[in-house]
Amino acid sequence: MTDTNKLFDEALSLLQRLINTPSFSREESATAEVINSFLTGHGVKTHRKMNNIWAYNLHFDAAKPTILLNSHHDTVKPNSGYTRDPFEAKIEDGKLYGLGSNDAGGPLVSLIATFLYFYERDDLAYNLCLATTAEEEISGSNGLELIIPDLGPLDFGVVGEPTQMQLAIAERGLMVLDCTSYGRAGHAAREEGENAIYKAMKDIEWFRTYRFPKESELFGPIKMSVTIINAGSQHNVVPASCTFTVDVRVTDAYRNEEVLEMIKQQVDCEVKARSIRLKPSSIDKNHPIVQSGIALGRDTYGSPTTSDQSLLDISSVKVGPGDSARSHTADEFIYVNEIREGIELYVKMLEGIV
Repeated sequence: MTDTNKLFDEALSLLQRLINTPSFSREESATAEVINSFLTGHGVKTHRKMNNIWAYNLHFDAAKPTILLNSHHDTVKPNSGYTRDPFEAKIEDGKLYGLGSNDAGGPLVSLIATFLYFYERDDLAYNLCLATTAEEEISGSNGLELIIPDLGPLDFGVVGEPTQMQLAIAERGLMVLDCTSYGRAGHAAREEGENAIYKAMKDIEWFRTYRFPKESELFGPIKMSVTIINAGSQHNVVPASCTFTVDVRVTDAYRNEEVLEMIKQQVDCEVKARSIRLKPSSIDKNHPIVQSGIALGRDTYGSPTTSDQSLLDISSVKVGPGDSARSHTADEFIYVNEIREGIELYVKMLEGIV
C-alpha cells in the first residue's frame, strides 16, 4: 500500500481502537490482538510471543541487512488528574485525546503505517522488521527483550517515541545501586561500636561530587543521585549498618559494566546493582538514517529519558510524532496532524536509504 492518505486514515482509526482498549503494562493481551488483527487484515504474516507482535516485509531476503521498526503498545495507569475518560478516543480541535495517544500510540501506528507502505516492495536494499512490544513502561523482561533472540540479525533500529519527529541519537542508560556500609553496634553513651552512618556519609559525599574522566558530547557528565537512606533502630544504639540507594544515569561515554566497576573501586561500601540491562545507547551522526533525517530538516539531540533503546545492542535512533512533555500527563493527547506528519517523515527517512 503506497497511498499515505489512506494509511493515515487507517492509522488514526487503529489508534482510536487502541485507546479504547486498556493496555497497562503486563496487561496488553487485548491490544496485542487488535494489532495482530489489523496486520493480518492487510495480508501480513505475524508472529506472537506473549503480548509482542512482529512481522517482516513480504519479500524478506536473508542476504540483506534488516532495519528494526519498534514501538510499544503498553501504557501507564491514568493519574488522578484526568478530567476525561482515559479510554475514550475523542477528537476535539485537532487533538486526539486518550491514554497512550501520545506515548506511544502515535509513534506506534505511524510506524505500522510506514511498514505497510513498504511491505510489498520487492526492490528494497534493506529488510524491515516491525516489532510492536509490551512492558516498555516498566522496563519489563517480557517485552522487546523477550523477543530479540527471535527477530534474527538486525542492522540498526528506529524506535518510535514522541520526539516531535526530531532525532534522538543518544539516550542515557540507568543503573540503580543498593549500597550498604557496615560498622559495629554499640551503646551510644559509652563511645562503643563503629557508626555505619558516618562510614556511609563518606561514600555518599563521593557519589555527590565525583566526576568520571570521560564525558558525553551530548549529555556531559554521568549523573549520580543518592535518593534513599536507612539506618538505625533506636536512639541509643550505634547502627551496625546503613543502606542507601543511588540512581545512576549513564551516558554513551561508558558501558554500564565499566561504570559499576569504577564505582566499586572508589567506595568502601558494598555495592550491588539491581540491573545493568538498561544500557546507554547512541548512533553515529553520520549514519545513513540520521543523515536522511537531517536532510529533511530534523535536528539531533540526546534524550534524557529511557526507552526500549536501552535493551538493544544495535545502533538506533529514537524518533516519532508527539511530544515527550505530554507523556504520562492527565488528559493526554496527540495532534491528529502529528500522526500524518509522522508517517510522511518516517517514509521519507527510509526512502532516503532503502
